[in-house]
Amino acid sequence: MPLLPQVVQIMAMALTVPRYTVADLERFPDDGQRYELLDGLLLVTPSPGVDHQLVAFRLAAALARALESRPGIQVVGPGVVVREPGTQLQPDVMVFRAAGPFAASWKEIREVWLAVEVLSPGSRVYDREFKRDAYLALGVAEVWLVELRERVVLVSRAERPRDERVTGVLRWEPPHLDLAIELDLARLFADLA
Repeated sequence: MPLLPQVVQIMAMALTVPRYTVADLERFPDDGQRYELLDGLLLVTPSPGVDHQLVAFRLAAALARALESRPGIQVVGPGVVVREPGTQLQPDVMVFRAAGPFAASWKEIREVWLAVEVLSPGSRVYDREFKRDAYLALGVAEVWLVELRERVVLVSRAERPRDERVTGVLRWEPPHLDLAIELDLARLFADLA
């Protein structure tokens, strides 16, 4: 019996993909994996590597220093962007405005200015092909994809979703602030293999 008809038969079978909610995700184990939801679909990526975490920390620290005198502006890493019932994404670094005291829940944060994803082998496809566009659709003002291999940052904005490839110095003007932050990418990527 030839294999091709079996393959065609298998391909014709209906495939049921489970859908999850944010409430379901809260019951998942804390096992070192990163569990995220995009419109009910589960995205699972392994724990990040050392180079990934080093770059994410450096970036978060530089942004926090630049914004520390601005009340209500917070830099976290990782952060969480939630839109119930079926989306919960975790950018490696996130900048948001808190309207008053700290929010008790990620679900309360609505004004996300920046979501940063440091691309890793285990997350590259999700981050580039799905999460960037999802962040923009959820109202995140700007998304950075940090490409470790090429030592560049791909910048996307709501009004200009196409990636701008940045090398050298990355200049960011946070919304609603009279401020320009310049980040030296050579320092960001220093000492990486």
